[in-house]
Amino acid sequence: MRRTRILTAVLALAAGLLAGTPPALAAEPDESPVSIAADTYTWKNARIDGGGFVPGIVFNRTEKNLAYARTDIGGAYRWVESSKTWTPLLDSVGWDDWGHTGVVSLASDSVDPDKVYAAVGTYTNSWDPGNGAVLRSADRGASWQKASLPFKLGGNMPGRGMGERLAVDPNRNSVLYLGAPSGKGLWRSTDSGANWSQVANFPNVGNYVQDPSDTSGYASDNQGIVWVTFDESTGTSGNATRTIYVGVADKDNAVYRSTDAGATWSRVAGQPTGYLAHKGVLDAENGYLYLSYSDKGGPYDGGKGQLWRYATATGTWTNISPVAEADTYYGFSGLTVDRQDPGTVMATAYSSWWPDTQLFRSTDSGATWTKAWDYTSYPNRANRYTMDVSSTPWLTWSANPAPPEQTPKLGWMTEALEIDPFNSGRMMYGTGATIYGTENLTNWDSNTQFTIKPMVQGLEETAVNDLASPPSGAPLLSALGDIGGFRHTDLTKVPAMMYTQPNFTSTTSLDFAESNPNTVVRAGNLDSGPHIAFSTDNGANWFAGTDPSGVSGGGTVAAAADGSRFVWSPQGAGVHYATGFGTSWSASSGIPAGAIVESDRVDPKVFYGFKSGKFYVSTDGGASFTASAATGLPSGDSVRFKALPGVKGDVWLAGGASDAAYGLWHSTNGGTSFTKLSDVEQADTIGFGKAAPGASYQALYTSAKIGGVRGIFRSTDQGATWTRINDDAHQWGWTGAAITGDPRVYGRVYVATNGRGVIYGDSSDSGGTDPDPDPDPTPTGACAVTYKVTNQWQGGFQADVQLTNTGTSAWSGWNLVWSFPDGQNVSQMWNAEHTQSGSSVTAKNVGWNANVAAGSSVSFGFTGNWTGTNSEPTAFKVGDQSCTVS
Repeated sequence: MRRTRILTAVLALAAGLLAGTPPALAAEPDESPVSIAADTYTWKNARIDGGGFVPGIVFNRTEKNLAYARTDIGGAYRWVESSKTWTPLLDSVGWDDWGHTGVVSLASDSVDPDKVYAAVGTYTNSWDPGNGAVLRSADRGASWQKASLPFKLGGNMPGRGMGERLAVDPNRNSVLYLGAPSGKGLWRSTDSGANWSQVANFPNVGNYVQDPSDTSGYASDNQGIVWVTFDESTGTSGNATRTIYVGVADKDNAVYRSTDAGATWSRVAGQPTGYLAHKGVLDAENGYLYLSYSDKGGPYDGGKGQLWRYATATGTWTNISPVAEADTYYGFSGLTVDRQDPGTVMATAYSSWWPDTQLFRSTDSGATWTKAWDYTSYPNRANRYTMDVSSTPWLTWSANPAPPEQTPKLGWMTEALEIDPFNSGRMMYGTGATIYGTENLTNWDSNTQFTIKPMVQGLEETAVNDLASPPSGAPLLSALGDIGGFRHTDLTKVPAMMYTQPNFTSTTSLDFAESNPNTVVRAGNLDSGPHIAFSTDNGANWFAGTDPSGVSGGGTVAAAADGSRFVWSPQGAGVHYATGFGTSWSASSGIPAGAIVESDRVDPKVFYGFKSGKFYVSTDGGASFTASAATGLPSGDSVRFKALPGVKGDVWLAGGASDAAYGLWHSTNGGTSFTKLSDVEQADTIGFGKAAPGASYQALYTSAKIGGVRGIFRSTDQGATWTRINDDAHQWGWTGAAITGDPRVYGRVYVATNGRGVIYGDSSDSGGTDPDPDPDPTPTGACAVTYKVTNQWQGGFQADVQLTNTGTSAWSGWNLVWSFPDGQNVSQMWNAEHTQSGSSVTAKNVGWNANVAAGSSVSFGFTGNWTGTNSEPTAFKVGDQSCTVS
C-alpha cells in the first residue's frame, strides 16, 4: 500500500499530474455561435469517493458547519452537513480554462460567510497555457466571478500542500492577500477580490526550488510566498487588521510580519533557519503563532522537520517539536488549533510514508505531545484510533502488509488538518487518496480510542484515462490514474476494490472482447512488475500477463472481437500481438512504436493503429500492419479512435490540434479512406451507445466544438446532426481522454474528466432511467450458474454470480433462487434486486439486464455476513428450471 514516488519532473506524479496533458490550445478569435440543438441531462458521478490528493481544508470561523476542501486538479468542494457530503463548486470551468480546476488556495470570509474565494491555476510552467485567477463567490460557490492574474498559479505544483496562500482580513473583509509563486511576490486586493496589485514593498519573493536542474520548469519553479495569517486581535470591525504574518519559501528567511496593516514589512527576528515553514496558524487568545517546518516543500518529499511556537507579545521563539530533530525522517505540515480550547494543537508528519503518517496532539500549547500511534515492542503498534473504511473499502488497497505497516493506512501526504472551530470532537484531514475524519476526537485525551472514517462522499478526484461499457456484465469499467480503476456494477455505490493482481498505479488503457465481454484486458504503469493483466469474468478478477522485453509503461491495448488474441502498444517497446492471454508476445511488423491500437468489433483478425497522421490496418490478428492510403488525418498523436460494434470496418477518429487538422473523421471501409465531418470544428473523443428509439445506427458521443460551442455532444443520425447534452454549469474542464455511451441504456453517456472522476449523464429523452424497470420474470429453458466468493473476511464476504441462458429462447426477465447452506445473509446486492427469507434468496433482474439472449450471460454481485462457515450454495433455479452449477 505504500506508494513510492520518484520525484523527477518527467514522472507523472500521483494524485495530481495530468494523465495525458491536454494540448495547449492556441487562442482563437471569438465566433458567433450558430444555433445548435440541446438536451436536458442529469449528471452524476460514478461513485468512487475520493481518489486523489486533498491539500487543503478550510472551516469558516464564524458559521458552524461551513467548510470547504480544495484539490490539486479536481476543483473545490463545499461541505453539506445535512448529508455529510461534499458538493462540487467548479464544474462550470470550461475547456479553454481547464487549468482553473487546479486550486492552490481557498479562503472563506468570516465576516460574510456567503463569500468564498479560490485561487486557481494548475501549473506555473508551459504545461498550463493560461494564467491563474482568483475566483470570488457571494453565494458559497454556487456561482463565480473571475479576476484574472498576470501570472500563473500552481494547484498541482510542488509545495501545493503549504498554505493557505489566500486570506481574507477578518476585520476588514474587503482586503485580501495572495502569496504568488515564481518570484511574483505578495498581492493584495482592497475591493473583495475584484482587482489585485502587487505589494511593492514586500521584501522577499522566495527562493526555494525543489530541483534547480529540472528543465521542464516543474520542479525548478520558485515556490514563492506560501501562506498569509492575520492576527485578528490587532484590528477592530471595519478596520484593517494591523498585524499580518506571511510565510515565504526561503529557508533562511521564512517568516515576515507587518504591524501597520501591510504598509511596511520586516523579517521576524530570532526565527529558526534551515527549514521551510509549511503552515503558520495563530492562536490570538493565547498570543501564539504556531509554525510547522520541513526541509522540503512537499507534498511527497521531506526528511527532517520541527514545530515552533512564537509568542506574539514578547517575540520569544520556542521549539515545541514532539520528537527530536535527529529522530525525524519526515517534515511537519498539517497544523491546527482547537478554537474551542486554543491550548490544544495538532500537527502531522506529512511525509512519513512508512510505516504510516503520524498525528501529534498537545493540550498545553505544545509543551507536551502524544501520538496517534506508537510502538509497543517493535514492530508492533498501539493505536489510539480505530479505522472504519466500510464506506470506501478500496482504501485498504487489498493489502496485507507486515507490521509495522497496517491497512488501511492512517494516510500519507497529510498536509491538510483541521479541527472544527465549533466542535472539538470533529477533525478532518486530507491524504493522497481521501479525506479522513472523526467525530469523537476528544476521546484521545481520555486514552480511549476514537474512530476515523472517510469523510469524502461527493468529493470525486480521479484522472480518467479510458472507459468501457460492455454490452453485458458491469455497465462501466474505468482506467484511472493513481488508483488503477474500477468495475462498477452499480454506479451509485462505491466498488469494494480497485483492480488488483496486479494493482497498477495508473491504468492507461482497457478493452473487452465485443462478442465475449467476459474477456477484458488492461494495461498500465507499475513500479516493478507486469504492465498488462487479463480477466475472464468481466473484470471481477484478474491475472497478470507477461511483458515483452523493454516495456516501461502501459500504453494502449486492444482485444480481438472474440477475445482470442490481443494487440498491445506499450511504452518502451514496439507494438506486439499475442494469441491467448499474453504469455508470449511477438513483435508486429509494419507499424511504428507508440502507435495507438484498437480492434475491429466484428472481425477478430482485424486491428487498427494510428501514429503521426498515418492509419494502419492488420488483417492477420496483429502480426503485420499496412499503412492506409487515407490522407488528411491529424498529423500529431493527440488522436482517439474507435470501431463501431456490430459493423465490420466502421471506424470513427477524433483529434488534432487547433493549428492543424482537427475534427472528426469517419471510415466505412476499414480505414482505407476517411471522410471529415464538415460541421465538427474540433473533436477529441468518440464513443458509441445504444441507438435512439427507431434508429438502427448506434448513438455517437463526443467531446467537441460544434457550431462554435465547446461541449459534450450526441448524434443519433451518424453525425448528420448534433445535440449538445451538457450545459455551461457542467463542463468539468478538460474532457478529452475518453467517452462512451451505454449499449444498454439509450442516452446514457460516461465522460472522462481530468480530476473530477467519471461523470455519467442520463437524457430527459429517456426519462433518465433504465428502460423497462420491472418486467415480468418469465424465463424458460435451461440455465447455468457460476458462484464465486471473491473476497472473505471475518464475519463477511463478497461473491459474484454469473447466470447463463443455456436454452434456445431469449429471457425477457429472470429471477434466480438459491438457499445458503450455513445461514448466510445478503447485506447488499448490485446488478440485481434481492429478497431473503431465512436461508432462501431470490435475486431478480433490474431494468437494464432483464433481456438475456440465448447463449448470453448476466452477472451480479453481493456482500454478505456469515458465522461459523461460509459454504457455497449447490443448487440454483430460474423459475422452475434447475441450473447447472460450475
